[in-house]
Amino acid sequence: MWGYRARDVSRMLDLPVAEVRRLAHDGFVAPRRGARNELRFSFQDLVLLRAAASLLHARIPHARVRRALRSLRAQLPEGRPLAAVRVCAEGDRVVVQDGGARWHPETGQVLLDLDVGDLARRVAPVVRAAVRRSTAPLDVEAWYRWGCDLDDAAPPEAEAAYRRALDIDPHHAGAHLNLGRLLHERGDVRAAELHYRLAAQSPDHRALAAFNLGVALEDQELTDEALLAYARAIEADGALADAHHNAARLLERLGRREDALRHLNAYRRLLR
Repeated sequence: MWGYRARDVSRMLDLPVAEVRRLAHDGFVAPRRGARNELRFSFQDLVLLRAAASLLHARIPHARVRRALRSLRAQLPEGRPLAAVRVCAEGDRVVVQDGGARWHPETGQVLLDLDVGDLARRVAPVVRAAVRRSTAPLDVEAWYRWGCDLDDAAPPEAEAAYRRALDIDPHHAGAHLNLGRLLHERGDVRAAELHYRLAAQSPDHRALAAFNLGVALEDQELTDEALLAYARAIEADGALADAHHNAARLLERLGRREDALRHLNAYRRLLR
């Protein structure tokens, strides 16, 4: 059930269905197959396809579109999503910007902006329609993935999706973590704290959940508890620079300057 059909992608991106399927066939994206063997595209697939659509609309030849964006995908650091980078043109070169780093994956006169928030806004009505026409209940991962897709542009619907996921599996750590963040951003810190604590029970999410918990506890002026949460985040992932930074700040406030300096030095080492 989870994923976007080729005709939905075509409508959202103003890209012919045949071209969407051609890009999938060429391995440019890797959609899954649905219950009826139809193509089902992920949100990351949509980011890639939107990039391709922008290039094709600019009348860049198909071969160069594939070459430029395949190069981009290959050059991204492992685990770095395409949604996190921006692609634009400078003169006759394609320029990729990822934070402070910039590089040229392939030469070409291209103007491309991966505005993922805009893409998420297009996705929201597709998600609503897919849920309405579904004849079978969605599983927990489907609801969780819908929530992730809607997170940026449709927070209320993302929140509803995470809650549906938790109705099915009350121990889904990813849904707890993301729901906690949405509630935190909305100002419901106490509710966010609960979900962060539940997410922190999972080894895979412990570091980030404990860090977020620390922030939520700080927001409630619970300094000692926040410091303990940051310590647990660092225990789970010693390379979590922001946890070292926040711990150093709280320790300095408590007058524990030697401990604060130790975390501040760790923070500085991690940023090198």
